[in-house]
Amino acid sequence: MESLIAAVRAQDEAARFLSWPGDFELDRSDHVEEVHLASGAALEVFAGDGSGGTYFFCGEGGEERPVLYADSEGGAALVAVDLPELLRLLLVAPWWRDCREFTAEEVRESAAEYLADIPDLVARRDRAAKSLGLTLPSAADALERLREVAVGMSGDFVLVLTPEGHSYEPLFGGRATG
Repeated sequence: MESLIAAVRAQDEAARFLSWPGDFELDRSDHVEEVHLASGAALEVFAGDGSGGTYFFCGEGGEERPVLYADSEGGAALVAVDLPELLRLLLVAPWWRDCREFTAEEVRESAAEYLADIPDLVARRDRAAKSLGLTLPSAADALERLREVAVGMSGDFVLVLTPEGHSYEPLFGGRATG
């Protein structure tokens, strides 16, 4: 089976959508600070975003590893249990970073802004998902899953700034959508 990373690199439309509006680029694979997981598990940078954020695989293995996101402001959270889950989130809710508290209003407003700015977002998203062989959840389901993972599972994935020994701050609050 072809890796999803290889598929993204091979599928121009998927790569373009993930780059924008997804703000996810495989060519941005460096993190400016020395970091480690508090658990001592392996940490591997594999992508980044335009604002200096970084995506890490956690632990040993391949694309089935948990994905941690660290922003450039000292915040971090587990955002997906594996790469397919991350890509589904980026495809259906590229505004996920704006949903810090997971309120229905926050989700609605963020989605409306993206859809107003990118009228063909849904059609482009669907073509990108098809080219990657991914079936998509609703944006609400993807964000609920993000909340479950980020709030419920992040305790095992605490990112530490190695030189100072300080943990990154959690990116998200714990309230459910509704």
